[in-house]
Amino acid sequence: MPESEVSQAVFSDLTSYDKWLEEEGLPVIRGFHITDLKDVAVAPWRRKGGAGTYVNLDGTGGTNDAYVVEIPPGGNLKPEKYLFEEVIFVLSGRGATTIWNEGGKKQNFEWQAGSLFSPPLNAWRQHFNGQGDQPARLLAVTTAPLVINLFHNRELIFHNPMVLKDRYAGEPDYFSSSGKAHPGRVWESNFIPDVASFKLQDMLRRGAGGTSINFELANNTMCAHISEFPVGTYKKAHRHAAGAHIVLISGEGYSILWKDGQTKTRVDWHTGSLFVPPDMWFHQHFNVGREPARYLAVRWGSQKFRVSGVLSMAGVEDSVKAGGNQIEYEDEDPEIRRIFEAELAKRGAESKMAPFFSKQR
Repeated sequence: MPESEVSQAVFSDLTSYDKWLEEEGLPVIRGFHITDLKDVAVAPWRRKGGAGTYVNLDGTGGTNDAYVVEIPPGGNLKPEKYLFEEVIFVLSGRGATTIWNEGGKKQNFEWQAGSLFSPPLNAWRQHFNGQGDQPARLLAVTTAPLVINLFHNRELIFHNPMVLKDRYAGEPDYFSSSGKAHPGRVWESNFIPDVASFKLQDMLRRGAGGTSINFELANNTMCAHISEFPVGTYKKAHRHAAGAHIVLISGEGYSILWKDGQTKTRVDWHTGSLFVPPDMWFHQHFNVGREPARYLAVRWGSQKFRVSGVLSMAGVEDSVKAGGNQIEYEDEDPEIRRIFEAELAKRGAESKMAPFFSKQR
């Protein structure tokens, strides 16, 4: 090829999502975990109104992201719609959200601290703070990185006129129905009033007398689950795909995370903490507090609309000895138990794990 025909263009190392993130003009929190989501600093957010910050922790692997947005007392955010999924957890405050399709009737529902919901894909949404004396703070987990990098077309993503009736067709009970139970600890609903009080089901295969429920939300490919385990216990280690945003709802403890064959990392947590285990890193959760530990995980892994490959959550309840991704108690490093018992001793507490170890023999 003649030298005159060789392109002199220099392509950026930034992805389309990276460029968009820079243009948002917000702080971006990176790293491994956040000690308390209620304490993170926020800055004025021109696109949304209110104030916010992005939360792009290392464990997402670029498959999804999160942000914290704060609505001023008695205020509201701007109306928006876009072509990526979004699951919202209310960190503090109370208020209401209006949802509508282009040209359709508006629908309102109220939320409070602990509520979980998902605005339907490409439907209009607007959030309002119902309190006049303090801000409301929301955490949202979205599929924006994948969608923006895939299409790299802002007009398509943020100004697409298509009404996706398979996601939302204006059903009057979309955010008010009682929900529907499915086999396998699955609850299908578009609005959970309070994740802290939601009744869970036994999850014996994950160990330590734990309970859990999986949520299918707004016909998404992302989903969520709540897990809880008793005082003085810990769960079996397991691993799965990247992008599971784990928010502590109650309790005090720590988690150990590691890539097979490498050094372990410890994350201490309490109510309001957030961390994201990296892709196929084992992680194990330990309750050393005075109350049951409950957490919310917003993640890939919908059972209704499955995504395979790098976003799969398969095998998380099956032993590694059988080709799965869970380490049974009898196969774990003995140091795991020793550290746990030492942590309890510091607090004058005792381990409640003996019955669960004996079941493994």
